[in-house]
Amino acid sequence: MSKKGFFYRNSLSIVLIIFMISCLAAQFFTGWKTENKELIENGDQALTLGQYLHSGHFIQATFENWESEFLQMMLYVVLTISLRQKGSSESKSLEKEEDVDKEPVAHANAPWPVKKGGIWLKIYKHSLSLAFALLFTISFLLHFYGSLKDYNEEQISKERPTTTAIEYITESRFWFESFQNWQSEFLAVASLVILSIWLREKGSPESKPVDMPHSETP
Repeated sequence: MSKKGFFYRNSLSIVLIIFMISCLAAQFFTGWKTENKELIENGDQALTLGQYLHSGHFIQATFENWESEFLQMMLYVVLTISLRQKGSSESKSLEKEEDVDKEPVAHANAPWPVKKGGIWLKIYKHSLSLAFALLFTISFLLHFYGSLKDYNEEQISKERPTTTAIEYITESRFWFESFQNWQSEFLAVASLVILSIWLREKGSPESKPVDMPHSETP
């Protein structure tokens, strides 16, 4: 793999996106079969691939997970500004000032908001957390929409009354779907922060150097 090639320079994002698309496709087809199995067992008509794409079952399942991922990343970005973990590769130094804490200086190769200054620079200084917050909000709303639609589709199938968005937002079902994912995301991040104190992975930027003392924070 040439170090000058496009794939070498972008291999991490390319491979992760391939993994995501592959898993999303697998989720779609297995979810379609699972949903149709339940529909047929209940005496309802099976869904086509196109119908399943717009179904509450698929929308809810997809954005329920995306929502928790973006929440995790948004809070992780924000919390690591001021919070520390001694010995963790995921923490800033306990004492010295980091480059990310310094005020930006306009130069020839700086991003255009840095050169522009003013409100553009103020927004850009927090653009990463703002982007994750926006993605979380969109995913949260789509999760809610999909969950409500899936619930009402079940109600119609059982010949029971449907519910409104205002009524459904107070239902435990929607919040159970969210909290079961949120807690697992925080567990995963906490595990990385804590385990990186004592464990190593040679060559990974998420790990401290193999010979670095446990108590030292990079």
